[in-house]
Amino acid sequence: MAEWNAFYRNEDEEEEQEEGEQSGESYRITGRDSLVFLVDASKEMFIKGEDGQPSNFDMTMQVVRSVYMSKIISSHRDLVALVFYGTEQSKNPRNSFKHVYVYHDLDEPGAKRVQDIDSLRGEKGAQLAAETMGSGETSLGDALWCCANLYSDIKLRLSHKRLMIFTCRDEPHGGDSVKDRQARTKAGDLKETGVVIDLMHLMKPGGFNVSLFFCDVISPPEDESELGLQEEPCEKLDDLQKRVRAKEQKKRAMARLNLCLGEGLNVAVGIYATAVTARKPSAIKLYRETNEPVRSKTRTFHTQTGSLLLPSEIKKAQVYGKKQIVMERDEVDAIKKFDDPGLLLIGFKPMEKLKLHHHIQPAVFLYPEEDQVKGSACLFSALLKKCSERNVFALCRCIARRNYPPRFAALVPQHEEVDEGNAQITPPGFNVIYLPYADDFRTLDPPHYPAASQVQVDKMKEIISKLRFKYRSDAFENPVIQQHYRNLEALALDMMAPEDIEDLIMPKVEQIDSRLGPLVDEFKDLVYPENYNPESKPCGLLTEKKPKVEVTEDELKVHVQNGTLAKLTVPVLKEACKQFGVRTAGTKKQELIDALVISLLKHFAIDKA
Repeated sequence: MAEWNAFYRNEDEEEEQEEGEQSGESYRITGRDSLVFLVDASKEMFIKGEDGQPSNFDMTMQVVRSVYMSKIISSHRDLVALVFYGTEQSKNPRNSFKHVYVYHDLDEPGAKRVQDIDSLRGEKGAQLAAETMGSGETSLGDALWCCANLYSDIKLRLSHKRLMIFTCRDEPHGGDSVKDRQARTKAGDLKETGVVIDLMHLMKPGGFNVSLFFCDVISPPEDESELGLQEEPCEKLDDLQKRVRAKEQKKRAMARLNLCLGEGLNVAVGIYATAVTARKPSAIKLYRETNEPVRSKTRTFHTQTGSLLLPSEIKKAQVYGKKQIVMERDEVDAIKKFDDPGLLLIGFKPMEKLKLHHHIQPAVFLYPEEDQVKGSACLFSALLKKCSERNVFALCRCIARRNYPPRFAALVPQHEEVDEGNAQITPPGFNVIYLPYADDFRTLDPPHYPAASQVQVDKMKEIISKLRFKYRSDAFENPVIQQHYRNLEALALDMMAPEDIEDLIMPKVEQIDSRLGPLVDEFKDLVYPENYNPESKPCGLLTEKKPKVEVTEDELKVHVQNGTLAKLTVPVLKEACKQFGVRTAGTKKQELIDALVISLLKHFAIDKA
């Protein structure tokens, strides 16, 4: 019974942890991410900007709404809360803190919460906030204490805890040293419990001086790649959204491995996916009477006795030399294992040796893990610098996970890039390019077409140069996925109609025509004959009907006698059914064979025996 429970563990209870299988020994990320928005509700936050710019409060609500929507789509199991401080009214657990208003408890985001945020946007939202919460005294220490209670009330396992403060006041207590000291003390208590405190400071007249108070409250960057404290406040909505987006997501490693540079010299590294393919979420089956999700269970039964089989009673086999080789589960795992997970340095190659056709699957990113092995960041940085200076890539053998087959990989160096706001665009590290084996290469016989003349080639080069632009993958959204989520959003938020989307992958015909000018007509004159119409169907490319696949009566008779009708293809069987007037409701191969055999036995008067 113990073996049974070990194999089918936790099937009757809902898993409260996020599955994040990792490689290495036993590394696994469990729990959920949590995020608390602590928003200043003072009167200064509601002052509108110049030239009709939205107020700091309105910008904050737009950012909070975008994070709620992002969490609902990408990680709906994460916990989010919204707390206002500096309010006139008080609303928190047991009303223990004055001038602190918990608008949303720490819970999973949903459609109702998005609607609540929408009601706080714009002029009507500011009026509703004034009526509901108002603006009063400020005690950031009490607000941080209230947020600590929100975390302590959660019984679930939290893998990452983050708190974001939105304010436009660099001295929230107006110079009150007692309140300042209380806030610093409570912030230190929160950081000791693993809560990361970030400041999203907004524009105010005269500028925002972080050194007056908040530099002692916020948390330092967790690693070198994380965006630290920004001196300049956010003046525009886009800047604020970029900073929040860079902070809200915890960077999680696909695997943590050792990069072996030589005997006894290991560097701890993490493998990260910088870009993944976005897909529609899979449909969830619901029980029609209660609308609750249906959970499936798999059991294996004996085909003869009908008894339930234990995992130890199930074995695997492989036919080799007409003999069935039966293996235990442990033996199968031992056969699959080549070596322990890790990266083994083989040597270095010039970058010219790495070709475009060597890229056969999405690349991943390699970054040092200083927490695992001290000194990894320093040695990794030195290796990155030397590879970049000498324009070489490192050739390695990579085993990403236990029981994974080995792959050859090229470690291509990449430098750090930051934008004008000091936000990181590309991190420093190695891009891991998985290389193909010799078996992956194929010899192709490409079709031969007439070669273009040099004049035609030069004209096409001129056209291509006119249409060039700097490509950025984040500038193009998948229109199918965007429309899918717009429809879901409209249903969840009771909207009259979904929002319109802009299909960014459609070509901009007018802009293309203005750039090219007469080049298109010139190219047509060089390539196509006179009076050529590209929309007309060429005479030489008319589609020909496929010849009918027929089989003679004698051939059918031989197949029926030998029982080899299954060797015929479905089109041949269909044509034989038409030939002998056999009617069949099904279109599957076995259904066609069964119907055809009955008819042919009667036709040829062949004894079934």
